[in-house]
Amino acid sequence: MALKSFTFNPFSTNCFVVESEGEAAIVDPSCMTEEEIGVVVNYVEASGLTVRHLLLTHGHIDHIFGCNALSEAFGLDWRIHPDDVLLLKNAPVQAKMFGLPLDTPNPPGDALVEGDQVTLGSITFDVVHTPGHSPGSVSFINREEKYVIAGDILFRGSIGRTDLWQGSLPVLMQSIFQKIVPLGNDFIVYSGHGPETTIGEEVATNPFLTETGEFGL
Repeated sequence: MALKSFTFNPFSTNCFVVESEGEAAIVDPSCMTEEEIGVVVNYVEASGLTVRHLLLTHGHIDHIFGCNALSEAFGLDWRIHPDDVLLLKNAPVQAKMFGLPLDTPNPPGDALVEGDQVTLGSITFDVVHTPGHSPGSVSFINREEKYVIAGDILFRGSIGRTDLWQGSLPVLMQSIFQKIVPLGNDFIVYSGHGPETTIGEEVATNPFLTETGEFGL
């Protein structure tokens, strides 16, 4: 297994290409410009990969700029949790607020829901619903290789915003402590922004995780 990360767009959002045995999944197409889109396409082609899955951790604009371009390039639909589909439909309005261009993403393909599994090559991801940052946020867990692609719910030293549409701090904390922390201290967390971290590091040092009494956790 190999995981390649790219950081794109004015929000410095991570895009991941996960590969195994010549097959790939692309998670969060944050590539906005033609140049950034080309970086992803060229990497896939140069690596001789066949893209099997196009996946979204959630529907905020900084994670979806390249949806249509990569869908066209690889002939696949994007998959997202149904609770975030409305964010896709309203994406041009979100983008306009920041003065950024964005066409409405094409309708997504099969929904991603709790309990789904995504397989490529010899690896399998468990899909876990982790709302709070957005209502339909999901995380992709590779239990065998002990890492999780968590979108914007947990960062090194911080957590995702909850002041956006249908965000909720108590719900986010429940997602982190009920779905992510139990994976174990040695699990690597790949976040939507910033560098990777580990669950153990965040439990020990993240100020948002060390004080949880107000959430009943």
